[in-house]
Amino acid sequence: MTDGFPAPVAVANAPLAATVTRVAELANKMGRDPNQVFDLRRLSEASGVPTDVIRTLLDGRRAGEPDLQARFLQRLDLLRRTRVKPNGRRYTQQEIADGAGMSRQQAGALINGDRRPTMEHCDAIQRFFGVHAGFLTAHDADALTDALQRTEQQLLQDFAGRERQTVPAEAASAGDPLARLLQNHGVRGIAWRAAQLPSDKHRDKVTEWLDMLLESVKPNES
Repeated sequence: MTDGFPAPVAVANAPLAATVTRVAELANKMGRDPNQVFDLRRLSEASGVPTDVIRTLLDGRRAGEPDLQARFLQRLDLLRRTRVKPNGRRYTQQEIADGAGMSRQQAGALINGDRRPTMEHCDAIQRFFGVHAGFLTAHDADALTDALQRTEQQLLQDFAGRERQTVPAEAASAGDPLARLLQNHGVRGIAWRAAQLPSDKHRDKVTEWLDMLLESVKPNES
């Protein structure tokens, strides 16, 4: 870790590296505490990846990848510990079985590692616990990337709300095209969408277009 932010991730994990960089830059721009944005426990609960593996990946080092069944058991255990009933108790095997539409024997065999899960089993358990598709099966780096992208989306939404508050309504109504753009779309409509583009080349196009807009509305010098 460097100055509270993750060090550059190994190039071998390019999607994760790019996501970490964007989130770190956005958090810095918003004045957010990097220790909260990159909180290992929160990221572990969001991704299913153990905290020690997350630290390894964020430090740019390779982490050993468990096989599918080991990954399933590890993440199912995390779900049972962190997604509990309103009274704070864990869901029983019977409750998981009923909620996932399987027999108690099936649920028990999956939980105890006596049976390899199918994709149908994984989908049913994910729906029961209310987590996204792939939570139980995605490779560690992919799962962490996905969790960080959701963090990025939330930061961009927060940033959009803050930016909207700074755009004077009078400027937009006076015909300022940049102010009108921000008022109508905010960062959610610009930066958030740009962040979802598939490559830096596409994001560069957005930057180029915004630069042209800024140049076109620059006040004439007297």
